[in-house]
Amino acid sequence: MALRLLAVLVVVLLTHLPETARADRIVARVSIAAQTMHVYRDGLLLHEWPVSTARAGKITPTGSWTAQWLSRNHRSSRYNNAPMPFSIFYHGHYAIHGTDQISRLGRPASAGCVRLHPENARLLFAMVQEEGTANMRVVIVN
Repeated sequence: MALRLLAVLVVVLLTHLPETARADRIVARVSIAAQTMHVYRDGLLLHEWPVSTARAGKITPTGSWTAQWLSRNHRSSRYNNAPMPFSIFYHGHYAIHGTDQISRLGRPASAGCVRLHPENARLLFAMVQEEGTANMRVVIVN
């Protein structure tokens, strides 16, 4: 009986290993100090991009989150319907998204979100669509 229980346990664990191994296939690591994002897929660095995080008086929270949901053509409900193309929401109303303020990338300028060049945001959005939000981790450090 114990041998049979062990065999069932092994089968259950093995059938769930691929799912577990896929966790965090994509990692977007944002440095507030450097105003950069490093994008990793399966542990390999694919991209380094300039970003804009929170300007003075605003906050980009630090921490680690799983992506929650995607919105291709999002508009801000907080900031005058501002465009937020290719949004990847990760913590409440905080998202990684494209911006039309390209000249401000590389320095703090946002209300708290992580802004990217729209082409970079499109590329990251497509990666997350392909892998699924559960397989994307957003890490923000000072």
